[in-house]
Amino acid sequence: MSKESTIKKKPTLAQALIPIIFMVVALTIGYGVFKIRIEPIMIISAFLAAIIALRLGYTYNDMQKAIIDKISSALPATLILWSVGFLIGSLMFAGTVPMIIYYGVQMISPKFLLVTAFFASAVLSIVTGTSWGAAGTIGVAMMGIAGGLGVSLPATAGAVVAGAFFGDKLSPLSDTTNLAPMAAGSELYEHIKHMLYTTIPAALVSLVVYFIVGLKASGEMVTPELVQVMMDQLDSMFNFNPILLLPIILVILGSVRKWPTIPTMLGVSIITILLGSVIQGFSIVDGFKSLVEGFNITMTGFAGEPTEEVIKLINRGGVVSVTGTTVLIFCAMGFAGIVSVSGMLDVVLDLLMSKVKSTVGIILATIVSCFTVAFVTGSSYLSILIPGDLFKEVYPKKNLAAKNLSRTLEDSGTVIVPLVPWSAAGAYMAATLGVPTLEYLPWAILNYSGIIFAIIFAITGFGIAKIEDNDEDTKEVEGA
Repeated sequence: MSKESTIKKKPTLAQALIPIIFMVVALTIGYGVFKIRIEPIMIISAFLAAIIALRLGYTYNDMQKAIIDKISSALPATLILWSVGFLIGSLMFAGTVPMIIYYGVQMISPKFLLVTAFFASAVLSIVTGTSWGAAGTIGVAMMGIAGGLGVSLPATAGAVVAGAFFGDKLSPLSDTTNLAPMAAGSELYEHIKHMLYTTIPAALVSLVVYFIVGLKASGEMVTPELVQVMMDQLDSMFNFNPILLLPIILVILGSVRKWPTIPTMLGVSIITILLGSVIQGFSIVDGFKSLVEGFNITMTGFAGEPTEEVIKLINRGGVVSVTGTTVLIFCAMGFAGIVSVSGMLDVVLDLLMSKVKSTVGIILATIVSCFTVAFVTGSSYLSILIPGDLFKEVYPKKNLAAKNLSRTLEDSGTVIVPLVPWSAAGAYMAATLGVPTLEYLPWAILNYSGIIFAIIFAITGFGIAKIEDNDEDTKEVEGA
């Protein structure tokens, strides 16, 4: 290979935008209109990006190393995804989730299910610091209750996602909540306090919509007779006992005590299988099978003909159920690795930086940067770290406190990623809740309404913290 062929060129704006625009258009038309699977679209987009990268002087080895690095960065999330698959399978086997569904259907009115789903997911996520854990436990149960009551599954999934990320966003135990102030140079609890400006209004808007929509819900999709049949079948399949809540208590305790996430989930899964074998009298062999392949009603020994609704509620979980999500994540990381190592993403972000002129411009540029990184990489961490590093020195020059940046990173990074179908968070929520990302997206109101408030506050100056002259302290400026 000649020396000239190894010289790496900086991509032009056109070269940087071509693969990104192609991916956006291909996903919009291919996935959005023709329902083509995302994986081949991401692979084709990666091929296009690779062709341009080759012309810029990047070798296949350069790109392969970048892809491997991106996949490596996604492995912790992937391992958690597998662990949650194990956990859901065990919770079904033990009867924990069926018990919550059984009593939840009887106690919760369809009119308040969306509000309840939001609150329950938010509380659990705040306590544990993990949106994934909240969705994988109480979220799965809420989806089951919605199925029993005939409430819209996409709406319920959206409420669960919104609540889970409300808690994740504000919990001092959350990794992204700690990462954002680190990236921006602000302080953790000041960062959390400052996020209330945009997060509380977004939560209130969400709850108002869920309440109004709920008032129109009456459960017509599932008749009272069918609900009774479902309850009778669940009651005959499982022995319900308060001790079945122990696995969820252990997960919460593990999060509060900061036990390692993956060992905790796997350990709780094993304990839950043993619990199910003792309480339910099911085969321990079927228990371990449910960890991998998911729970199946046949494991209960139910002699009757289960309804389709009960089958959908109970036949869930197992690591096999989330392997498709892993493939999607790896395909997305392939594209992200190539556009990152070749400098294409940097060129696009530098363009945004060049347009910054005012407070409004800085915040808008930060939002667009987070959007771009989240859309291209599908990574919550990168959507915080890259824009954070990019704008960390810009905010002080404009007399803006660092907590403005950390808040904006969370408003437009952390909570946007689960709305991206090929992201780890989006794929996880879709697989766990059983609703495609684009179907629950309109109902995850908090995840995008916070950005609207962030823009409004940037324009009006309300809730924007300025750096006082000759002092590192900040003050809240309420008004333009």
